[in-house]
Amino acid sequence: MGRSFEVRKLSMAKTAAAKTKVYSKYGKEIYVSAKNGGPDPDANLSLRRLIDKAKKDQVPAHVIEKAIDKATGGAGEDYVPARYEGFGPGNCMVIVDCLTDNGNRTFTEVRQCFVKTDSKIGAPGAVAHMFDHQAVLAFEGDDEDAVLEALMMADVDVTDVELEDGTVTVFAPHTEFFKTKTALIEAFGDIKFSVEEITFIPQTYTTIEGDDVARFEKFMAMLEDCDDVQQVYHNVESQD
Repeated sequence: MGRSFEVRKLSMAKTAAAKTKVYSKYGKEIYVSAKNGGPDPDANLSLRRLIDKAKKDQVPAHVIEKAIDKATGGAGEDYVPARYEGFGPGNCMVIVDCLTDNGNRTFTEVRQCFVKTDSKIGAPGAVAHMFDHQAVLAFEGDDEDAVLEALMMADVDVTDVELEDGTVTVFAPHTEFFKTKTALIEAFGDIKFSVEEITFIPQTYTTIEGDDVARFEKFMAMLEDCDDVQQVYHNVESQD
């Protein structure tokens, strides 16, 4: 990818209110996954990934269990995925993934985030082609060649392997997530992954300046306040 991986998603604050919102988002996503693919994580790989990710983000077990129980009970909301794309402040590219039980409401709320920050919501596919849908796994290590060799021996379709500051980051097509993770564990033992997720990696980056910085922060905050928004991906260069 030409650079170390950075999570280009909506950053969640560590306040109690923000944690509650994170729990709600995970609960909704786990519910949908369990309802569509079954409640058994061993048979439903998408659910297993979500549970592992939720635990890493310190989501309480009772939140996870409640979402699965709700899905197996047959009742509850009928959420469907919705994706919105467009151009944010400074002409950056943005993908907004939602789960909604009312598409008109969700579209209106997301559109307002664009409108009120001088941004432009686009048609489906407007920017997604400028992102790569990737599995990303990162862990402590010092030999990217050994990692690449192990993955190739396991017939994993690797996109890239990077080493920076004692961290090895593996990029692979999103469909190869579990195959990649399994191959790494089999080759190197009980790895503690600092990153293990499926995400969108931008092919190019945008640096925002001046008034666009404040507008971008407002844009992100407004999206975070939308209950139906699950993930936000963008191509803004880190300001650190």
